[in-house]
This record gives sequence, C-alpha cells and structure tokens, in this order.
Amino acid sequence: MEARLNELAKKKAILITGGAVKIPHDLKLPFRLSRSTAGPGAGAPAVVLSFQGLRVKKAISRDQGEFELIQKDGKFVLTRNGEPFLDSVEIQPTLYHSPEQAFFNIETSCIYDCKFCVSKKLDPRITKGLNPEKIIEMILDASKCNDFKAVALTSAVVGSPSETVQKMTYIVSRVREQLDPKIPIGVEPYVDNYEHIEMLKAAGADEIKINIETFDRDIFKKVCNKLEFDTIIRMIQYAVRVFGVGKVCSNIIVGLGETDENVLEGVEYLARLGCVATIRPLKINDLNRKGLEEALGYPLKPVSPDRLLRLATEQKMILELYQLSTLSFKTMCHACTCCDIVPFRDI
Repeated sequence: MEARLNELAKKKAILITGGAVKIPHDLKLPFRLSRSTAGPGAGAPAVVLSFQGLRVKKAISRDQGEFELIQKDGKFVLTRNGEPFLDSVEIQPTLYHSPEQAFFNIETSCIYDCKFCVSKKLDPRITKGLNPEKIIEMILDASKCNDFKAVALTSAVVGSPSETVQKMTYIVSRVREQLDPKIPIGVEPYVDNYEHIEMLKAAGADEIKINIETFDRDIFKKVCNKLEFDTIIRMIQYAVRVFGVGKVCSNIIVGLGETDENVLEGVEYLARLGCVATIRPLKINDLNRKGLEEALGYPLKPVSPDRLLRLATEQKMILELYQLSTLSFKTMCHACTCCDIVPFRDI
C-alpha cells in the first residue's frame, strides 16, 4: 500500500514540476477552465486532473506540452513525451481557483515587489477587476453548489496592509453572516501588526496563512526586499495564539537556491510555533525569471520531482514529531493539494 502511494506521489511530483498538458483541438472539456490570478499557475489557463485520490492543477495548451490528455474508450488517459503515464485520469471542476473552494484573490496590484510573484504583472484583461461586493456575491452563489466546502481569500497589498486587511475583513464578515457556520473560511493576508490578525479572526475566519516565503534570510533580502523577515515571524507566532495550533500555515518556496537543510530548518522552526509549512515549488516563467535571476545573481534550475518528494517526506516526519498535520486544515492550499506534495494527504 505504501509503495503504491509513493509511486502515485512520484507521478504527481513529476506533474507538478513538469510542463504543460496538451489537449487536442477537437477535445471538448467537461468543465470551464480555471485562470488564476495568484499562486503557482497565475495567468495560465488550467485544469485540475485527479487520479486515484490525488489531484494536480496543470496549465494546458492546444498546441504542445510535455504531457497529453487523450480520450480513449470513454475515459481520459495521460501520456508523457508520447509514452503512457497515467492510464485513468478525471477532470475535476474548480469552483473558483480550487476544487470545492470559493478561493478569491481580492487584489493583484501590489506595493511590494517580491521577485517570484507574477500577479501584478498579469495582463489587465485576465485580472478580473473584482470588487468586494462582487466577490461576496460570487461566494454566496458558489455556496449553492453541491461540491462547495470552503471559502478562501488571498490578496496582494494595495495602498497599505491595513487597507487590504480591512477589505478582507469586510468580505469575511459579510460572508460569515450568510453562510452555514460550519463552512470554514481561510485567509491569506499580508499583515504587519497584531490587530490585523485579531480583526480577521473576529470577522469569522477559521484559518490563516502568513507566508515567510523562504527561510534563507539572504535570499529573503534579495527577493522580498520590501518585507521584514522578523515581522512575519512575529505575526505567525501571534496568529497561532489567536487562531490556534494547527490553524496557521506558511509558504516556504523551494527553487530559489536554498538548501534542503535550510528548508527543513524552516519547517521545524514553524512547527515549534504551531504553524504548518506549505513547501511550494517555484514556478519559473517569462514574467519572473529575469527579475529573480538578476536579484539572486545566479541562474535558477527547476525543482526536481525527487527533491519535492524528499522534502515532503522529511516534513511529514517533522510534523509528526510536533503532533501537527495538514489534515487539521479545511481551507486554502493544504485542503486543495493541487500545487504541492502535501504530507498526510499525498504521502
């Protein structure tokens, strides 16, 4: 059983770190495409592919791709470079951005300039121009769907962190008033004072994600030069006090030139605080490669599937040591699983 799961997780890691999925021109997809404005696949049309309990969100192309989705005998199969890869896959619908979640990016413009982020570089035609009232309306509409399980909100920072948190708090409070109280709400803000965290919790948020981005301080200074590493750590510590152990998570991006030892040091440091890391493989593309490599001073290499699996396996052992699990999360990335190898869910 474990060997089978590891083999499936390896295939998922290959998909996460690999290229686009080609879809034949004459193939009609059963669900609308997702086009995210935040996260690893921001800007690209994508579908969620599920196989034997695992799922991954992949950019698609009608012209070329490392993988190809083929309809055969009434089902979908996936090939890789022309060779069989998965003998049965399903296309899973997204509500908004994620399967089973109404997950919205409130703003794409940003006062910060994290070199890996492409949200504010996207074509204005695909950033959707949503406002709080429209987001609230779309969440409530999504709540009528049979597969609706959670709400999640993220945002770039427009004006100031306080202005953006106020906008997020308003959406959370309005949605919480009208949804079943059992529906969890997750928030992924940039916060720089304790009041922001208290406001979001008081409004009705159940889980929070505060991203440290990288645990390598030298890399952090180069790619997040307008942010404060120690402030983020303090916010994570306080968030655990407010939201509880196992209700706070934080991205650690891999692929910026950091060592495995540094990543796992970060995973354990966060675990000691009661926070569960999300190990997120960097997506390098034409929108972020130049800025990243100029800031870092060296060329970047793609994250390998083996590295992703190795880190996830080590992370699982660390989380077990601190009696933490990704299974305590019902919203955002740990619940979605589409972009990462998630301990306790994928391995």
